[in-house]
Amino acid sequence: MTELIDPHCRKLNYLRISITDRCNLRCLYCAPPNLQIPKLSHSDILSYEEILRLVRIGVSLGISKVRITGGEPLIRKDIGNFLAELGRIREISDLSLTTNGVLLRDHLESIRAAGIRRLNISLDTLKPERFKQIAGHDYFRQVWDGILAAYHAGFSPIKINIVAMRGINDDEFADIARLCFSYPFHIRFIEYMPMGNSPLETARQILAPEIMNILSAIGELVPVERKQHDGPAERYRFKEAIGEIGFIRPLSHHFCAQCNRLRLTASGQLRPCLLSDAQHDLKTALRNKSSDAEISDIFLMAARFKPHRHHLIENDSVKSQMSLIGG
Repeated sequence: MTELIDPHCRKLNYLRISITDRCNLRCLYCAPPNLQIPKLSHSDILSYEEILRLVRIGVSLGISKVRITGGEPLIRKDIGNFLAELGRIREISDLSLTTNGVLLRDHLESIRAAGIRRLNISLDTLKPERFKQIAGHDYFRQVWDGILAAYHAGFSPIKINIVAMRGINDDEFADIARLCFSYPFHIRFIEYMPMGNSPLETARQILAPEIMNILSAIGELVPVERKQHDGPAERYRFKEAIGEIGFIRPLSHHFCAQCNRLRLTASGQLRPCLLSDAQHDLKTALRNKSSDAEISDIFLMAARFKPHRHHLIENDSVKSQMSLIGG
């Protein structure tokens, strides 16, 4: 079998798929409320049938892990049936979903029916009034209720993603981290990355060593041994905690050497790197009735052009909006 192996000998077996650029939040670091972001038209977005075809081609090249993202994936109509079709592709050994949690509670049954057990949920604050300031809408209760409903329904692991922002939510890091004593959640602090037209200045960045220092007031962070299919998070645990603490460090300690990902955007572009605007057009090939072999060649080309590492620090910002790429 021909596999997706890049020039740096990384086997690319993980495909992250953005199924929509639409979202029901306007988070400061992604789509701030004072910024007009053009929306893709219906015809610009890949259909579910097109995505499923690309996934099947991908698994023929060694893709075994798939994550569905957005925008907010749960706002796309008929997502339940789409997830069920994905769940029937036997070569996918790891199928997961990233969501902001606003609509999660209403979709848990269809998500479970598709075979998904792993969820990543964004939650940047535990304060309802601050949630509205960060996300643009007063949906904290819906998100928190969705997280608890997923927990009681047996989803595991549930990963809670916090974008770390100095002067915005850094005073809550310890309180958020303490959730891992009450719930088996994986609490993950993500270093803020400037993407697209985010208005947040780099002074808002707070890096993992400083976050770890803040959390040291709770207790010692004990490293957790990495497993074969772990993502980029550096994993830790407090003694007697039932959950974990993780740090995703694209700036202070980038994880490019272990990156095994390709990203499919909602508009049908295959991106070898989140933090680069380089992309390869799959949508045109699909709609020009290209053969599976011809589309496979585009996957293989993307693998050949996957960069050794990102250059976010040197280039300061990626022009594409996160909502278009899928985080």
